[in-house]
Amino acid sequence: MKIKKYLASLIAVLMMGMAATACNKAEKEPETLSDNSDNIVHDAPETSPEIAGISDADIPEEEEFEPAYTAEEGQAYLAIAGSQWDVQYWGSAKQSGYMLAYDAGIADIKGDGSYTVSVNANTKGFRNAMTGNPNETYTPEGIDFMAVMIPNGESLYPNAVITIDSILVDGNEIELTAKNYTSTEDGTDTRATVYNTWVNNPPKDARTSDGALYDEDGDALSVCKEYSAQIFEEENFATWTKVEVNFTITGTNNSSTPVMTDSDNENADEDEESA
Repeated sequence: MKIKKYLASLIAVLMMGMAATACNKAEKEPETLSDNSDNIVHDAPETSPEIAGISDADIPEEEEFEPAYTAEEGQAYLAIAGSQWDVQYWGSAKQSGYMLAYDAGIADIKGDGSYTVSVNANTKGFRNAMTGNPNETYTPEGIDFMAVMIPNGESLYPNAVITIDSILVDGNEIELTAKNYTSTEDGTDTRATVYNTWVNNPPKDARTSDGALYDEDGDALSVCKEYSAQIFEEENFATWTKVEVNFTITGTNNSSTPVMTDSDNENADEDEESA
């Protein structure tokens, strides 16, 4: 009888030990996750500026400059040079003096009529060219040369006369103290001199709305004294940003008003008949 009780107790102890071992094993082995489980660990996301410690403001954006213009033959532009010749424009967006090519006002000469040319130092392109930073201000000072120029104008409009009507500096019209003349320096480009400190008297080939300034012997006519290579006072350009020149051109042998062709006349006749 005692033997049976001892065997029963021994069996119960062994079964409890096996149960405890099974429980410990279940706690140590993780549950297998299916492929559809939301607990699957995904790859780490790519590093963002916030994680890297870089703010959005520190990421430079690509700068977009204003269009830079080159004057083609038959177009007019404003040639200009500051008193130190650090700021210039000679009608090209690629050669020396390109810094004022950004947002430059170019005029298509279609014939006799009124036009405007201009330069603008208040542009990202200009500031970047002068300082290396499109947001850093650079203000031109003084004036040493200025003229309205037409590339190859002497071939296209050999008798053209350019008369300066008004000049605006930063939106303010300045006083003109003399009349301008039209001539050429190289025999190719037409030039209406507005300000040139290197010239004291108009050249012999000067053309004006009053006609020639010199007689056949090369002597100055009385009207010559009204014309000058400096038609305003330099103090108007102590500092400047935008310069606009309004002018009238005559003698191109063409009117700025479109000329009606035969086909246009035919269409006009048809319109009158249908009316």
